[in-house]
Amino acid sequence: MKCPRCGHQETKVTDSRTTDDALKIRRRRECTKCANRFTTYEIIEDTPLMVIKKDNSRQMFDRQKLLNGLMRACEKRPISTETLQKIIDKIEGSCKNGFVKEISSKKIGEMVMQELKEIDDVAYVRFVSVHHEFSDVSSFMKVLENLNKK
Repeated sequence: MKCPRCGHQETKVTDSRTTDDALKIRRRRECTKCANRFTTYEIIEDTPLMVIKKDNSRQMFDRQKLLNGLMRACEKRPISTETLQKIIDKIEGSCKNGFVKEISSKKIGEMVMQELKEIDDVAYVRFVSVHHEFSDVSSFMKVLENLNKK
């Protein structure tokens, strides 16, 4: 860390503690050349997850938007909001842990379908019907037949 007074590159940390909101680390430093003391703050760099839409436009990942879609698919089904929040946490977490900065809405939909398939067949079929935008009944019936086989 560069000393703000003399510009020397070497400093030592004399004290380190978290801020009240626990989102930053406050560090007291001392220059090894001029003995100047100064404070720095360390924060986590959080780059937003961007979603690539079907028309190739980009927008920030919106948990509420995904929750709304899940709630519509799970309407009148015995699935708690807490379960839906866990699905969103898992999807967002897997993207951020995989260091993904951009993801297609199609891929997010596939991840949601995978989660819903294990929880509730009806919610899964509802979500699939919206996500795949079926143009005819026969393609929708194929999904139902595959679900029936499993």
